[in-house]
Amino acid sequence: MMSDANTAILSGAIGDYREFDPAAALEGHIQCVWSNAVRPDRGSLSAVVPDGCVDITWIDGELVVAGPDVAVALSALTPGCTVIGARFRPGAASRWLGLPMSEIVGDRVELSHFWGKPAREIARRIGDASSTAERMRVMEAALSRLAPDVEPPPPDMGFAFNALKTESAGPGMAVILDRLDVSPRTLRRRCQEAFGYGPKTLDRILRFQRFLSLARRSGGERLAGLAFEAGYSDQAHLTREVRRLAGFSPAAVLRQLGA
Repeated sequence: MMSDANTAILSGAIGDYREFDPAAALEGHIQCVWSNAVRPDRGSLSAVVPDGCVDITWIDGELVVAGPDVAVALSALTPGCTVIGARFRPGAASRWLGLPMSEIVGDRVELSHFWGKPAREIARRIGDASSTAERMRVMEAALSRLAPDVEPPPPDMGFAFNALKTESAGPGMAVILDRLDVSPRTLRRRCQEAFGYGPKTLDRILRFQRFLSLARRSGGERLAGLAFEAGYSDQAHLTREVRRLAGFSPAAVLRQLGA
């Protein structure tokens, strides 16, 4: 992690983060809409960790695409500000943005780079709204108007994502290949287009996300137990992966999440 690691706070712990179901017109494209109200008394450096997803975020008056991450991304936030966003369903972002996600891995790109003037107009209307709830409604309304012209995401990538996400052992890559009836090379190409990286990297990231979910409700459980539940071979494996993906030790993650 960068030299600022000692001042960074996990994005899920830096503010009041909330997720909401998307508008009906967006259900096939958007996983959730969300807000994160940064606490005025917390540090302003947010550590955004990989989650296998792509978001459109409104921050500091701009609409920005947060590309898929393979390592922690540090973002300076103004204490007391509120960030809002829309998280794409697996495989949906490439249809909305018109390019494979492998081209924006680890990047933060202004939405106007993809959509031009309409993106700047949407950002302006969001900024003119008087509350966080109203800003989210403006964002959803703008995306809902565009949704009929965008092809829904391919179901194969949703299956691959959910198969790797839901179980610590998972169905195994061989089962995914069999269910999708594709070769390893084809699956890797499809995952790179949809997620920015291949299935093995996606598996690592989603296992790490399982650890974060377990950590939030661990109730003081020992790291060795959390490692086993999340699907790591042992505690040392957990420690290596968490440091690579988050820049923190597992113990630091537990402290920040209040576990």
